[in-house]
Amino acid sequence: MLESLRQGERSVSELVEAVDIHQPGVSRHLKILHSAGLVDVRKDGQRRIYSLRPEPLKAIDDWLDDYRALWDERFDRLEAHLRRLKEEREDEARQDRLDDPTRST
Repeated sequence: MLESLRQGERSVSELVEAVDIHQPGVSRHLKILHSAGLVDVRKDGQRRIYSLRPEPLKAIDDWLDDYRALWDERFDRLEAHLRRLKEEREDEARQDRLDDPTRST
């Protein structure tokens, strides 16, 4: 739903079509998003038009930046550790083949 709203204003019926959820479900989601300050709503005759409020999402993204950096660093260390383990196992297997003269290569 947020992705659809990211592309521009949408009515409830347009969102129902875009996200393939029944209208009551879309309306419940929109009510929650509106109360959380993530979307704005305006009336256009009988229709309600919703639009995304990017500022709160930007604040969340900024807050998550520190955690992204932390997890990127951890995943980089994990990747290096796994690479070392793989190399050690390959070295051990190579050494086992060299140490076992009865084994044919």
